[in-house]
Amino acid sequence: MPIIKNQQISENTWTFVADESPLTSGDITVSLKRWTENKDQLLEHAGAIGVRLAPNESVELLADDLSSISLVELEFPVFTDGRSFSQARLLRDRFGYQGEIRAVGNFLTDQVFYLRRVGVDAFDINQPRDIELALAALNDFSVKYQASSN
Repeated sequence: MPIIKNQQISENTWTFVADESPLTSGDITVSLKRWTENKDQLLEHAGAIGVRLAPNESVELLADDLSSISLVELEFPVFTDGRSFSQARLLRDRFGYQGEIRAVGNFLTDQVFYLRRVGVDAFDINQPRDIELALAALNDFSVKYQASSN
């Protein structure tokens, strides 16, 4: 399924591997729980590694490992939960994370502009019909009154 990455539509080459599933080949993301329990095994994985953070999980738990992680997925269980905005901002500004930060889950296309401002550079849109709308929403405003991560 296509995603928005760096303001362009591209194919998603990553696979999320649930905790109870065996690891697959290629580029994979795993939960923070799996990452912390199996870090040594995951670092030997042939593909790139990403970690998915739930809104209630602390970014600080990944701080020492960010150089080994190519992608951080920030999960949005509901669009009204804004904690992932803070996680993105912390990753970019406090920890200087340069890898991809991707929003996944139930966020609104109206939120992508603001997510980009806090450092999110990729969006996995739930409804494929909304991808063009989300892409256009990245340029909703040309004037910005506050500092940002982008």
